[in-house]
Amino acid sequence: MQERKALLILHGKQSLNEDVRAAVKTQRELGWDLAVRLTWEAGDAQRLVADALQAGYPTVIAGGGDGTLRDVAEAMAKADTDASLALLPLGTANDFANAAGIPLPPSEALALLDVPAQPIDLGEVDGQLFLNMATGGFGSNVTANTSEELKRVLGGAAYMLTGLTRFAEVRSAFGRFKGPDFHWEGEFLALGIGNGRQAGGGHVLCPHARVNDGLLDICIVPAANDVVGTLGTLFSGSLNGIEGVSVTARLPWLEIDAPEGLDLNLDGEPREGHTMRFSARPQALRLHLPQNSPLLRD
Repeated sequence: MQERKALLILHGKQSLNEDVRAAVKTQRELGWDLAVRLTWEAGDAQRLVADALQAGYPTVIAGGGDGTLRDVAEAMAKADTDASLALLPLGTANDFANAAGIPLPPSEALALLDVPAQPIDLGEVDGQLFLNMATGGFGSNVTANTSEELKRVLGGAAYMLTGLTRFAEVRSAFGRFKGPDFHWEGEFLALGIGNGRQAGGGHVLCPHARVNDGLLDICIVPAANDVVGTLGTLFSGSLNGIEGVSVTARLPWLEIDAPEGLDLNLDGEPREGHTMRFSARPQALRLHLPQNSPLLRD
């Protein structure tokens, strides 16, 4: 039986979150030795993961938005540790948690500490790891340009509103995509490379993604004459609609050549480049997920 001891790495903005404080107190009353450390600036999550592993914590908890969860997951995977990771989703979108079936109330999320951890994959692009999804094109621009104030007021709907107001700025990008038995090139409006299923506040781009199949799910939305209609379908959340306007594949790796450059968003982390290689890193870390999580392969 795993030692009931964990370190919570909590985004500094959540330090006064009463629900989090109550959830931590409850877990302590249930017998968990649960310590809390706060992040303040870039690099803190990675440093705190290293401290936790050096101190022998068998479980680390990432508390924050998708970016914080990515930072902690990446640091743990690169440390090649047997320690497990639990997620306390506290962001605006919580895309990975929602797709995985992780409950958002802190008390319910921390209850997953008592559910055995499962080995999961991570996505990787040129040495940088991501937990959920890489998005490119219009979708990543919406995510990057949605204001913090709008997210605070509207939550995940802020991404939708920003997308609607930016239709006039939409332009396609050109790319060449190559993977095992897969090749596509052309102008595209949006791109999703998913370990998870959704991004940008609930927009499902990779509806069949699994986190333990050793594959990345690819969704390319080609440019179309009816840009507004295509993006409306993309934002509608209709699975049949999305699959009707996109090119999809499930691959262990994918190479992208974008001569004019491509802006990407990796779980909230901006990235740009002309040539990139994505791959799945199988069983990169152990994660506490609901036993019936939709992201787990049977």
